[in-house]
Amino acid sequence: MTHRHVEADGALQPAALLPPETFRSAFRRTALAGAAIGGALGLAPVHAQEAERAVDLDTVEVVGHWIGENPKFTAPPVNTPRTVTTLDEGLMRERGAMSLQDVLRTTPGITLGAGEGGTPVGDRPFVRGYEASTDIFIDGVRDYARGSHDIFNLESIEIIKGASSAFTGRGGTGGSINLQTKRPRLDTFADVSAGYGSDGQWRATADGNLPVSRNGALRLNLMKMGGEVPGRDGVTVDRWGVAPSLAFGLETATRLVLQYSHVQNDDMPDLGIPFSNAARPERTTPPKLDRNKFYGRLNADFRENELKTSTILFEHDFSDSLSLRNVWRHVDTLNHYLMSRPTFDNCTAGSGPPCSDEGPDAQFSRASRPRWRATDSLINQTDLYGRFATGSVEHSYSVGLEVGRERIYNRSMSGAPATDIDSLYDPDPHRAYDHRIVYGDRTAAGQVRTRSLYFIETAQISERFLVNAGARRDIFEVEDTSDYRKDAFWNWQAGLIYKPASNGSLYLSYSTSSNPAGENLGQGGGADGVGGGAQIRDVDPEKSRSWELGTKWDLLGNRLSLTGALFQTEKTDARSTDPLTGDVTLDGNNRVRGVELGAAGAITDRWNLWAGYTWMDPEVIAYRSGNNVFDGLQMKFIARQSGSVWTTYQLLPALTVGGGATWQGDRYANDANTLVLPGWVRYDAMARYDVTRDFSLQLNVNNISDEEMYDASHVGLFAVVSPGRSWMLTATYRFD
Repeated sequence: MTHRHVEADGALQPAALLPPETFRSAFRRTALAGAAIGGALGLAPVHAQEAERAVDLDTVEVVGHWIGENPKFTAPPVNTPRTVTTLDEGLMRERGAMSLQDVLRTTPGITLGAGEGGTPVGDRPFVRGYEASTDIFIDGVRDYARGSHDIFNLESIEIIKGASSAFTGRGGTGGSINLQTKRPRLDTFADVSAGYGSDGQWRATADGNLPVSRNGALRLNLMKMGGEVPGRDGVTVDRWGVAPSLAFGLETATRLVLQYSHVQNDDMPDLGIPFSNAARPERTTPPKLDRNKFYGRLNADFRENELKTSTILFEHDFSDSLSLRNVWRHVDTLNHYLMSRPTFDNCTAGSGPPCSDEGPDAQFSRASRPRWRATDSLINQTDLYGRFATGSVEHSYSVGLEVGRERIYNRSMSGAPATDIDSLYDPDPHRAYDHRIVYGDRTAAGQVRTRSLYFIETAQISERFLVNAGARRDIFEVEDTSDYRKDAFWNWQAGLIYKPASNGSLYLSYSTSSNPAGENLGQGGGADGVGGGAQIRDVDPEKSRSWELGTKWDLLGNRLSLTGALFQTEKTDARSTDPLTGDVTLDGNNRVRGVELGAAGAITDRWNLWAGYTWMDPEVIAYRSGNNVFDGLQMKFIARQSGSVWTTYQLLPALTVGGGATWQGDRYANDANTLVLPGWVRYDAMARYDVTRDFSLQLNVNNISDEEMYDASHVGLFAVVSPGRSWMLTATYRFD
């Protein structure tokens, strides 16, 4: 749909008073979809999407955004009682982001994790203190296996904060991430860009849309990029993607969209530098090494990551108050790699090579981490949604059914290079290795089957009060090569919204989540410390609950959104290990309390702002691993503080400049809180010059101060190094 609905006074009508089609159109592009406000103990930030302006020079038109076109959201963002951080395509372009990891690296409240073989490499975000690698969705449908996602085919990225199993099913303890793809429209346009930057990095993208009939359109997105990762000699990127989509029945009561996407990464895997050292327990941070040096094997290591996604989307409006949506999604993925794990594993006190990282003879070890794992998933979601009235109460609802099957396959890989020792301060990544990988047969490693039924509703009781409620029943079955388990569980959500004024809201919400054993079977050997066999069979789902208390205000004629929230998420049945038997139990307990603040939108016709701040207290209340007790310590991988500010200003009609800073506090890399990834501050800037109406040049400089940063660590074994200072000049040509 292309029409938009804005009241004469600039205020948006409440969702319950709009028919579904008008409602979705009215909230198609948002500046208000930032951060909700949630929690029971904090004032949490929610980052709102940057206001999109219709450029009439003298006027600024702001309209809302229907979150991900997802019928599970039965109210617009301002009336949704939870934190929702939305980043649109314009903001991602301005900041020079090229991947999901680039976007999440500069988003407050999110930290990144690392894989090392048993846990595959790929996007591994932690949202509000809890891992969300299995909680990534594409157009509201779960994206099962871990991979590296590009943004070339995305309209927006929406981060739903707080326990969200009532929306998404299993998982979602700290939140979930939805990638909203581009779809065909009934206008003709094309956007072609090419960029070149530091370390020979280059990127080209194309986005074209062509109507093929009165109500049909074809859209094609293309991407190719290459070069080195800035500040990492020899670490190359080779990525391409193609995403065609075809739509029928646009702006009619019956719509059909066919989509396909193939994204391929053929790059050099990089696990950074060795970190913890048994011979140097007094050193709690990564050793000071030359960031440009590569500690892998350029003549042996490789990574092949494929994501192939096919989607059939069908929608039908029976009337202005009743609609049906059905989605079929098939996904094939492959995670195939041989990478080097740089550690001090072979450097132990009293034996082996020298371990001190202070002398010229210091050494480290490289160990091979091979993997071949493929997944094949088929998911169907059906939603019936609309509105009705009972007396003076207006209801907006969605009832849905989800059925899914996800299969996992392995091939053994033998013949990888043996562990070798090299100089810590002068490593030689060009060593030749006499090796030949031998592959075993493709074998089934396990499968996951899900069946879910859910109901979500927003009721407008009066002009001032709205109530949101939802429930979901999941039946989750998992099996590997040795065992099988079936769990059935309910999850809930409830929220009360009070509107003291038409441009503001206060809310209190409660939600739950469940993490069944085996939920990430396709990503590692099991789920959150649960392997296969009897441990899958004997461990019940973890349970979490979340509270949010927040407020949202739309100011300056609805151009600027301010948000704040308090939140608390507690997992009362967290997995732990019995010190006597070694069995996995549910005796653990952890809790994250926090505050989020956010601002997003247009301060003036020329000045835009996107900013957020998050403070968290991620506490381990009870947790044992073997004979180790970690009660009272801080949860690993999570920064207490993080924030980001990005602003742009139109200096001249053809010249826009922007800049910002992102900061993140210290994170512990292990449960014992003895290893620390230092905090950092990163500065970025951009300038865009519109040479003509259709042609523009944009220069981005990221990490201006060349700050040494670490994205993540795998329990302190190694530290993954963030990119160094980089620049890229991009030329973009648009025509319609």
